[in-house]
Amino acid sequence: MVDFNLIADLSIDDAEVNALLHTAEGDSFEGDALESLLAGDIQQVSRGRILKGKFAGRAGDDAVIDVGLKSEGLVHKSEFDDFDALQMGDEVEVLLEEFDDGSGVIKLSKRKADRIRGWERVLESKNEGDVVEGRGMRKIKGGILVDIGVPVFLPASQIDVRRPGDVGEFIGRIIRAEIIKIDEDRRNIVISRRRVLERERAAAKDKVLETLDEGQLIRGMVTNIADFGAFIDLGGIDGLLHITDMSWGRVNHPSEICKPGDELEVKVLRIDRDKEKIALGLKQKEASPWDDIEQRFPINNRISGKVVSLVSYGAFIELMDGIEGLVHVSEMSWTRRINHPSEMVSVGDEVEIVVLDINRDKQEISLGMKQTELNPWELVAERYPAGTIVGGSVRNLTNYGAFIEIEPGIDGLLHVSDMSWTEKISHANEKYKKGDTVECVVLEIDQEKQRVGLGVKQLAEDPWVTAIPGAYHPGMVVHGTVTKITNFGVFVELEEGLEGLLHISELSDEKVEDPQDIVKAGQPVDVKILRVDTEERKIGLSLKRAQWGDAARSEDEETAATDAAVPTPEPTRGGMDDHGALGTDKIEL
Repeated sequence: MVDFNLIADLSIDDAEVNALLHTAEGDSFEGDALESLLAGDIQQVSRGRILKGKFAGRAGDDAVIDVGLKSEGLVHKSEFDDFDALQMGDEVEVLLEEFDDGSGVIKLSKRKADRIRGWERVLESKNEGDVVEGRGMRKIKGGILVDIGVPVFLPASQIDVRRPGDVGEFIGRIIRAEIIKIDEDRRNIVISRRRVLERERAAAKDKVLETLDEGQLIRGMVTNIADFGAFIDLGGIDGLLHITDMSWGRVNHPSEICKPGDELEVKVLRIDRDKEKIALGLKQKEASPWDDIEQRFPINNRISGKVVSLVSYGAFIELMDGIEGLVHVSEMSWTRRINHPSEMVSVGDEVEIVVLDINRDKQEISLGMKQTELNPWELVAERYPAGTIVGGSVRNLTNYGAFIEIEPGIDGLLHVSDMSWTEKISHANEKYKKGDTVECVVLEIDQEKQRVGLGVKQLAEDPWVTAIPGAYHPGMVVHGTVTKITNFGVFVELEEGLEGLLHISELSDEKVEDPQDIVKAGQPVDVKILRVDTEERKIGLSLKRAQWGDAARSEDEETAATDAAVPTPEPTRGGMDDHGALGTDKIEL
């Protein structure tokens, strides 16, 4: 509760006025009555009494007031609203402050008397809940003082529906407010302008919701700005003007379009009467530039625009006011690997682009920059026909092959299956490292998918055609080293880069559950060749038959001609697969 004694006009001793309110309530004296009292003891007319006097003239800046005492009193002109209009004999109520201030003059106060009478009238005529009017006087801590005949307190939180930034803007204004608290003992009144506004807005809101229709144009005032839009007071209810509905062009922040206090004409887009929400639009007052977008920007046309924004996946290009298109990073260069669009363009750049696609429903335009230049892949087939020997640098290594840059921006894939005729290569890093220079032969070109297939083994003759059939034949016992053990058998290296398969059934005369029970990786072994299949590129071996000796040799040679191939996964040769990798002949020996 705010104490009136602390917030009233500081030019008056309000603590004294408050005391006088309790000592002099209802007491006033006419001149004749005073004379009769003074005949006895002048002190019977106590300090703090309200006296009725008459204007008796002017003495400089003071009014001379005759209150019927032995001496006349003086009241400064500042205490009168119409000092210059006073005429002789005009009645004036004053408060007796001092009988003698040392100069023989009675000290009187009209302002204090008016204040006391004002409080009496307010307390007699006003109750909590009544609406009053007054003028804003001045700012004090926590709010402002309002003069409704006496100063009353209007807290800052009760000034408006939304707390104002500066309460000083209400100083000097006529304010309608509701009395929310009267403290008669402390002569303290608190008022609320906010309650009056809320009642008025509630009534206005109901009226607006009843009369408003979608598609209607309506004027309102901007009350607040947020990152996502602006709130517009339509007269009792706020509508939201979303940032996307402010302009057909790019808007980075609503403050670019409006500010609090602006009056705007907007279009009603949607009304939710149950939730009391209204969506508004500003750009919808004009025709959409997307209505005839296909005629403005035909597909495959070459046009120019300005870069207005960069994101990780591309650049937005302004083609005209309200129309933007996206150049995806994949459409910026035929050959360069673009990680971010800033590698190619900057905001504000003027660029040439080609219209690739238009989706009017989603208001999206796909643009391309690389399409303004000749596609180098159209020349690759001419420059590098199949069989051409090329050199390049290893740019990247994967488990399925190595990417070789044969010219800036043009990579070919050297698949692991095309690195060696005889070696089993699981990962390209077993043969190469990044930066290595490699000589290859072009195997095939897929211009549509922009892929070049390369091979290294094709630079030499196929040993399965020239050397292996003469060096290895069924019935031979050869020396080798166990390189790999699987659940179906053991791989044995016969010479560098050449392996044969020792099937689990050929390890021992006894049934073998685990090949590691018989041999270990790295162990040297003597094995007998059962078959040499040049078409499947396989050599079948036997450990147990090598241990039988020469007696079984002729039987083995006869059997080798009819034995079925050793069961292994089916070989594949798929060319270039969907992942950009060439298929491979899996050499299972």
